[in-house]
Amino acid sequence: MIREDKFVISRRPYAVDLSSLRLTEEQGHAGLFWRGRVDAVWFRRRKGVTVACIGILWDSQHERPADAAAFLRAHDDGRYGGDCDGRWDGASYWGNVTLDVQEQHLAILWPMLANYPELPAGWSGWWRF
Repeated sequence: MIREDKFVISRRPYAVDLSSLRLTEEQGHAGLFWRGRVDAVWFRRRKGVTVACIGILWDSQHERPADAAAFLRAHDDGRYGGDCDGRWDGASYWGNVTLDVQEQHLAILWPMLANYPELPAGWSGWWRF
């Protein structure tokens, strides 16, 4: 992934919580690898409406990344994008989560969409493939 300072929605950028990197070492048919996940938020347009999304970016890497930034720089396959867990369009919320997780999502997504296209406070952005 590439980090850019400027937000351009057509580049499909993500903002990430650099402190949220979770790594697990796993055995695959090609040997050991590291499965990583990092929390992410992003804006998208759905049917002409700007929405704020929350979820994760994930990747499998052969070398253990030193930190979240190294994990993102090594993440070069963007065909799957982010796994969306929740989405706010300004009027309704979508997500297959419990009510307490929905409240946590809306605490992030509501101000994020209200301040579009600003980077959410505490998140590192903008990262794109």
